[in-house]
Amino acid sequence: MIVDVADKALSMQIDVSVVISGYAQGNFLMADETGGLGWYASYSHALIPLDHHFRYPKSLQRILNQNWFEVAINRDFEAVCEGCADREMTWISPELKAVYWQLHQAGWAHSFETWQGDQLAGGVLGIAIGGAFIGESMFYHISEGSKVALVKLVEHLRKRGFVLFDAQLQNSHLARFGAYEVPRKEYKKLLHQAIQKPCYFD
Repeated sequence: MIVDVADKALSMQIDVSVVISGYAQGNFLMADETGGLGWYASYSHALIPLDHHFRYPKSLQRILNQNWFEVAINRDFEAVCEGCADREMTWISPELKAVYWQLHQAGWAHSFETWQGDQLAGGVLGIAIGGAFIGESMFYHISEGSKVALVKLVEHLRKRGFVLFDAQLQNSHLARFGAYEVPRKEYKKLLHQAIQKPCYFD
């Protein structure tokens, strides 16, 4: 369950430090039905394991072995935001995309992408704070593009020393990769420990 934890109405000219502080406390931004932004919290968080508990469908191994996709970081951050927002029901409003862009320019928000030639195949949008990566959304234009991005992102986070990959809300798709839920109290403890680590996403 998601609950509203603060007032709505963030202005387009945001204070980046305030936004990062909100995420560091375990909250996240989301647009409501009217498009207004607000801070929200969840009673539980879905975490993607960064250890041996991470898994993926066997059908994906052939695609990984054959290198169908090239991986890139922040090659086209705006296109990844657009891809994540381009769905019938989305919490990513134009104002939230503007917030992500400002976080990206300040070095906090990143896109982890898969490409086929000059075509963006898929990607994951997220915010990195210390050793925590908070996944905001993912999408694909080419089948399997987002799945490969997720697998390669986990490999990248491991190499960089990250200890927490927050996928926020559990679903059947994430469960296939080993995602599991923890209650908010435990999540906040793990998050506090993770953000103390001096990790660099890119």
